[in-house]
Amino acid sequence: VGARVDASSQAGALRNIGNKIYNKMASWMTGNEVLDLTSGFRAVRAEKFKKFLSLYPNGFSYPTTSTMAFFRSGYSVCYEPITVLKRTGNSHLNIFRDGARFFLIIFKVGVLYSPLKIFVPISFIFFVTGLLYYFYTFMYFGRFTNMSALLFTSSIVIFLMGLISEQITMMTYTRSDEEDR
Repeated sequence: VGARVDASSQAGALRNIGNKIYNKMASWMTGNEVLDLTSGFRAVRAEKFKKFLSLYPNGFSYPTTSTMAFFRSGYSVCYEPITVLKRTGNSHLNIFRDGARFFLIIFKVGVLYSPLKIFVPISFIFFVTGLLYYFYTFMYFGRFTNMSALLFTSSIVIFLMGLISEQITMMTYTRSDEEDR
């Protein structure tokens, strides 16, 4: 993967900040350091790239998906530092619209490749919120409310969805590894 190492390689300060956020999120989800998630430069073996063809979206985000797919599958990914000249024309990317799309893509790929890293924090937030709300209502009103029960139940359901998603992911990759042999 071509990793833009020079800060001037980015189109602007706001996009540079956005790319750093996406790189950190992708690094957390994959468990590997992602230096440049949005770089379009990829040099890969065609058969490995084609293995994930059904996952690639129709559009500019296939580099993001391919990088995360390679990491999740255990393939080695190395970065080659590159310097990119400043763009002479205007970018067709809208920072907010396309930024939201990139976030959604990373979220989808995260759910597809490491679902527990998505579902456990969300479940934890619901659980802690339910616990805090329970303490608040118990201290001031002396009762356990429906909202607390809903938050606790939701946290359990979200966690179980994460476990099921993780099992499906593991079965998918086990089957995929067996087909490679």
